[in-house]
Amino acid sequence: MRGTPGTLLGFDYGKKRIGVALGLTLTGSARPLASVAVRDEQADWAQIAELLAAWRPEALVVGLPQRMDDREHEMAAPVRAFAAQLQRRYGLPVHLIDERLSSHEAAQRIALRGGGKAPRSRAAKEELDRIAAQIILESWLADHAHTAGTTR
Repeated sequence: MRGTPGTLLGFDYGKKRIGVALGLTLTGSARPLASVAVRDEQADWAQIAELLAAWRPEALVVGLPQRMDDREHEMAAPVRAFAAQLQRRYGLPVHLIDERLSSHEAAQRIALRGGGKAPRSRAAKEELDRIAAQIILESWLADHAHTAGTTR
């Protein structure tokens, strides 16, 4: 699968949902895109395939959970397995990036703009996951700004 130069998809993996964001190396920007269901520890691979077919990213970025003391979070192993499956299934470069506090920052962004939805609603949780994926992708883009467009 050949990707569109400068287009990236970012993922915030969770036990129930995966937030997905779209990023562009040209502008260094990202935006929330979708939420993908996880059932019985399996991502909805059909939905992920649809997103990849629609956006044709050149690379994928997956948030790797870390603890504040730099130890790996218990979700790190499932995230690494998800990232490995992405690479095997789609043959695209997959980059792992520390996602420490991305969900916390996503909640702050939602609160700053007035929130809207009840914090425990499914829609609110999906929005949080999408924004966390956006933050993960923004972090990766900021870290790689000097090599924008050369993710291969």
